Amino acid sequence: MRALFFFLLPNFAFAAIPAEVLTFVGLISTNILNPLIALMFGLATAYFIFGVVQYVWDPDNEEARAKGQRSMIWGIIGMVIMVSVFAIMRILIATIGADVGVMNYV
Repeated sequence: MRALFFFLLPNFAFAAIPAEVLTFVGLISTNILNPLIALMFGLATAYFIFGVVQYVWDPDNEEARAKGQRSMIWGIIGMVIMVSVFAIMRILIATIGADVGVMNYV
């Protein structure tokens, strides 16, 4: 009996989420989080491009090339983090039962 309760517990938990909450989560995702992620992804891309320019601009200066390499690496890391955040948000929204279509803002 106890195992059956724990097996059905997620069904009870998801049934308790009102439609207004799901709509609210969708609105927060659409109007606040998605544009914020897009902005941060754009900043990471700009930082990567800045690193490429810094790397190519002065090929004889090893210090400038090292700074450019670091900027490119951190730009790539930032882009990967933003894509990961987007994926995690999509998983969370699907988990609570909200419409995953609210994530399609591009």
